[in-house]
Amino acid sequence: MADMSDYIIDDRPDPLEMPEIACGAMAKSKPFVAKPDHQQPLGFPGELLPDWKERAIDKMGELLGKYRSLQVYLDSCVKCGACTDKCHYFLGTGDPNNMPVARQDLLRKVYRRYFTFSGKYMPWLVGAQDLTEEVLDDWYSYFHQCSQCRRCSVFCPYGIDTAEVSMAAREIMDSVGKGQKYCNEIIGKVFKVGNNLGLPKGAIRSTLEGLEEEIKEETGLDVRMPLDEKGAEVLLVTPSADLFAEPHIQGLMGYAKVFHEAGVTWTLSSYASEAANFGMFIGSYENMRDVSLRIRKAALDLGVKRIVFGECGHAWRVAYSFLNTLAGPFDFLDPRYPVPQHICEFTYDLMKDNKLVFDKSKNDQYRLTFHDSCNVARGSRMGDMPGGQFEIPRAILRASCNHFFDMAPETIKEQTFCCGGGGGLLTDDLMELRVKGAQPRMRALQQVREDHGVTHMAAICAICKAQFTKVMPKYGFEMDSILSVHQMVANAIVLTGSTQARELAEKMNAAAGNGRAA
Repeated sequence: MADMSDYIIDDRPDPLEMPEIACGAMAKSKPFVAKPDHQQPLGFPGELLPDWKERAIDKMGELLGKYRSLQVYLDSCVKCGACTDKCHYFLGTGDPNNMPVARQDLLRKVYRRYFTFSGKYMPWLVGAQDLTEEVLDDWYSYFHQCSQCRRCSVFCPYGIDTAEVSMAAREIMDSVGKGQKYCNEIIGKVFKVGNNLGLPKGAIRSTLEGLEEEIKEETGLDVRMPLDEKGAEVLLVTPSADLFAEPHIQGLMGYAKVFHEAGVTWTLSSYASEAANFGMFIGSYENMRDVSLRIRKAALDLGVKRIVFGECGHAWRVAYSFLNTLAGPFDFLDPRYPVPQHICEFTYDLMKDNKLVFDKSKNDQYRLTFHDSCNVARGSRMGDMPGGQFEIPRAILRASCNHFFDMAPETIKEQTFCCGGGGGLLTDDLMELRVKGAQPRMRALQQVREDHGVTHMAAICAICKAQFTKVMPKYGFEMDSILSVHQMVANAIVLTGSTQARELAEKMNAAAGNGRAA
């Protein structure tokens, strides 16, 4: 892998400014191809099959019949250009094949050749193209330069979803033996061990015990972090990054403190120790379902009443949009609560009921902004209000810190820019793409730093946090400038009976005494 200093980052200050066109600039950008032992556990051929072309066309036909939206997307584009400059990878690389319409056309041309009358008999007239190994190679390159963030669909007058086209292309490639190592290896680890990182039960338990000791030292309280505890009220399903690295692990400590203060019993599961579902990234309903069914089994085995998801963007999209279809019905859970529920919703509900106390001064070292993660912003909701996925995390941050500032309106909420590492692209063999794809978000962050002195950015997605720790230094930020939302909660929450509660009471008494003296 090349050093990140080798990647040329231009000096355009505006994250929305069009780049210079660089045809083929990213044609050689490809993730490592999956080996047979990555493919076969997922039900895919181990290598490119001799009759791959016929199988690929058959698979395309199957997907067109299964997902009617796919055919609508392939038929309805009028090349209006509304999506041209909406993709962060195009803005960062200048490669015209990273324009959403051009990326779609890689599949659309083949679709027209084999599934439309005009394409079969007059291919030159409608831009139809035979499926060849060279075309398949372009698919592999450019459909792994789409993070499935769906920003382009926000601006498309026909609502064409490039993410669904990318998912279909990846599923076709997997079905003929040309899969991506990163995604498929991760899904295999979930089936074998229960989580993306391959963490065994002993390692998870050791981590949790260490965190309990750390919280005890900080607060003076026994804040439990249970594993496989039957009869708990809540099953917490969180990304395995929360058990492994900073800043994710501080977010996990925040969850534990919130559950403790609420008096709600909870547990993690070693069997379903992963919220993330990479089956979505490769477009495989079957693998999405198999991953989701692990969560259902864990909930049943442990006898919980609620399922709460931790901070992971695409995990929440799968949970919110598909979990009941994939693994439901969840009629054995308590009907008084959403199925599933996001940890931000859980915390926000407690805030509304005045059940949490925060000492915002504990986060005064941060001047903070918030990154809306794509799959939360454009693929799901939170709470019982429109736009809750935008307002609830911000409400939590404002409640837990004194200095919060939003980035430019055209770069947040529905129009948020991707971190540059989503959609199954968070692999070092795509580091150049990740650095360049992060450019629009980083430009917006640089601007809010200039305008308001922002020092840190919070996010509620494990992939976003992992991506930003790698690419932020390229844009003049420290790698620890990315934070978890519940890291801010963990810092500021005042637990009943804790050392912090006594400190806050002394501070308030001193302030009251000074007021009387004045």
